[in-house]
Amino acid sequence: MSDPADPSNFEPAFSPAAERNRAPIAAVLRARLPAQGRALEVSSGTGQHVAWFGAALPGWHWQPTDWQDRGFASIAAWVARAGVANVAPPRRLDVTAQAWFPDLDPPPRFDLVYNANMLHIAPWACCAGLMAGAARHLAPGGRLVTYGPYLEDGVPTSEGNRAFDASLRAENPAWGLRRREDVAAEAARAGLVLAERHAMPANNLLLVWQRVIEKS
Repeated sequence: MSDPADPSNFEPAFSPAAERNRAPIAAVLRARLPAQGRALEVSSGTGQHVAWFGAALPGWHWQPTDWQDRGFASIAAWVARAGVANVAPPRRLDVTAQAWFPDLDPPPRFDLVYNANMLHIAPWACCAGLMAGAARHLAPGGRLVTYGPYLEDGVPTSEGNRAFDASLRAENPAWGLRRREDVAAEAARAGLVLAERHAMPANNLLLVWQRVIEKS
C-alpha cells in the first residue's frame, strides 16, 4: 500500500508554460553560473522549475519559496519525482516583507536569486520588494535573475503579449506586463543594475541583475 504522506504519491499542479520554458531557462543558467552555489527561488509556484533546475545544476543547493503554503505539496511532489537531494523543503516568503527570513540569524546569503513569471501577476509593490530583498540577500558577486514577458521602449510588442497584457489588466487592474525600464528603475533604487538581457522563446526575456560596481 502506498504511503499517502509520501510526496511522490501526490499529484502536483502542472503549468504548461513552466514545462515548455524550464529547459531553455536552465540552458542559460548553466552557461552563466559557476558549477556550484546557493540559489533562492522566489515564488516557486507549481515547483516544476526548481525540481528541473535541481537536476540540471546538481552542484547548486536550491531553496524554493512561495508567499502561501498551499502550493508546498506540489513543490515537494515535483522534487520527489525529480529524485534530487539538493532542493530544500519550501518556505513561506512574502516578497514585500522587510525581513525575508526573520527566524534566521544571520540572514542567509545566496549566489542566485531567481524569480519567474511573478511581476506581471502581482501588485507593483512586489517588484520593489523583490529588488530590495534580493539586494539584501545576494552574496558578493551574486545575481538576481528574472524571467517573463516585458514591455520595452523602442521594441515592438508582439500581438500575443499585447493580448496577454489586456487580459491580465481585465482580470486585475493591479496586474499587467511591466516596462523593463520601470523594473530597472526599481532595481537601481535597490543598488542593482541590469547586466544581461536574453531573448527567450514565446516573447519572454531572461534578465540578469547585479550590484552596481562602484568605481574606486
